[in-house]
Amino acid sequence: MTDASTLFDVSVIGGGPAGLAAGIALARAGARTALLARRLPYADNRTTALLGASVDLLENLDVWPRCRDKAAALEVMRLVDDTGRLFRSPEVRFSCHEIALDAFGYNIDNRSLMLALEARAAELPDLVRFDDEAENVVIEADDVAIRTASGQFLTARLVVGADGRHSLCREAAGIAVTRRELMQTALTFNVSHARPHRNVSTEFHTPHGPCVFVPLPGNRSSIVWVSAPAEAERIRGLSDEDLSAAIEKQSHSILGRMTVEPGRNLFPLAIERPNSFARDRIALVGEAAHVLPPIGAQGLNLGLRDAADIARLAGEAIASGRDPGAADVLKHYDRARRPDILSRTFAIDIANRSLLNDFLPLQPVRAIGMHLLGAIGPLRRFAMREGLTPTWR
Repeated sequence: MTDASTLFDVSVIGGGPAGLAAGIALARAGARTALLARRLPYADNRTTALLGASVDLLENLDVWPRCRDKAAALEVMRLVDDTGRLFRSPEVRFSCHEIALDAFGYNIDNRSLMLALEARAAELPDLVRFDDEAENVVIEADDVAIRTASGQFLTARLVVGADGRHSLCREAAGIAVTRRELMQTALTFNVSHARPHRNVSTEFHTPHGPCVFVPLPGNRSSIVWVSAPAEAERIRGLSDEDLSAAIEKQSHSILGRMTVEPGRNLFPLAIERPNSFARDRIALVGEAAHVLPPIGAQGLNLGLRDAADIARLAGEAIASGRDPGAADVLKHYDRARRPDILSRTFAIDIANRSLLNDFLPLQPVRAIGMHLLGAIGPLRRFAMREGLTPTWR
């Protein structure tokens, strides 16, 4: 990809998975697209559970064939109440085969996913890569002017802000954000273990948040362990031997002896939601549009649906000779994303609050709810389908 012009239909600012997917999807939809993002070495060992529609999107973008061999299928999801409270929920198991699927999705390390996205992006003639970052974004009547850190200038009729929770694009559009700190921190790392996971993802619900074991290829799993900030710091500081013993104990030895692999990451948790998902030639995707705790693997999956929706709407506008950054296009995008993002945010917030709240009268309510979810087939199958893709889509 080379810089052939500074005038584009769309400019995507931000080069994470959601931004790259948006850039590829927009170029495939017929938009002359600029991707403004630094090429940085991706050494992070975090993983992402890609659910149903996300895998379908990556397949359609010709990304998935490049990385599927690095992913592990997720066939069963277990929810285990490990709160130790007086009223505890029964274990709930969701099986993909009950809704006629081969897998709910696939867990893949982010580095492999990024390499596949980068490789596909490099093949598209309508996607021009600027190995730079935005320094200033100015919204004008007919387009958006962008100045980069290295002093380049480009303009686009639509800007897709994929620039994270401290979004310059969101700030330029004057979109306010509602933010709530959760006073929880997620510790992420990977382990190898003696017993096979058999493509079962297990989520232990503790009084401080979930501890999730998600399959990776081979006898390996990725861990997301949510706890109070001070406790997360303490756990991260353990030796490899002590952390291996601690996570094996937390798992109740379901996977046998565990060995921690190099690389540990801490992430303070919050819920963030902008008041609008699009305004004044700016459309938000990924963490610029929503920040959620790591419950139910919704974060990047929402971001990929953001990318799919803006690419569809902008592509339709361009195909019919209309302005992809016009107010009606952005209004349709906001309407398309609002119910999806708000419903997921609400469900995850309620699920998280139910873990943290030790008010005794609420404990049987949660236990009964989980029992009904596990015992009533139609309800369980509805929950599985909704967890993958909202019915209205």
